[in-house]
Amino acid sequence: MTQDEEARHRAKMIKRKEVQDREVASKMVEKGLLIVHTGPGKGKSTAAFGLMLRALGRGFHVGVVQFIKGAWETGERLALDRFSDQVEWHTMGEGFTWETQDRSRDVAAAERAWDKAKGLMAREDIRLLVLDELNIALRYDYLDLAQVVETLRQRRPDLHVVVTGRNAKPELIEAADLVTEMNLVKHHFAAGVKAQEGVEF
Repeated sequence: MTQDEEARHRAKMIKRKEVQDREVASKMVEKGLLIVHTGPGKGKSTAAFGLMLRALGRGFHVGVVQFIKGAWETGERLALDRFSDQVEWHTMGEGFTWETQDRSRDVAAAERAWDKAKGLMAREDIRLLVLDELNIALRYDYLDLAQVVETLRQRRPDLHVVVTGRNAKPELIEAADLVTEMNLVKHHFAAGVKAQEGVEF
């Protein structure tokens, strides 16, 4: 770059920093967030566990309730076992809906998981709670949507809750503070690549 180009770039970045600093300074609210990760793309639970890692680094106590996934061994569970003094993990599902093929059993498992989630939400020591695949339980009407949304709205003010799963209900999206949709652009499954250790589980 020439000296003139460098000077123009610096002037542009100074102005950009002033705008950014004003924007950041205008944000005064601190509160527990209701975060929803949804959409047809891969990465919803992965992103939630990334937030958990960040929270653990800050010394938070965190909880996980898995609504659908069964008791199969995952890399994230094995990694987070190393933080057993900070993490409370509950795998409450009995497997994907196409595996159980038993609606009453799925409903009962979802209700047990929701009871566990409510118990964790009530605990003062939990700062972040991941409700993994809750969206799936709501999609199939295993739980009362209105009651779930109202309970999430009424949670204590400093609790962050992350809800994952495809097809988030509009009512949950409306109640949320942050919603991210993972879009599918390309997936290796389409090329015949199987689920692999360290990537899918």
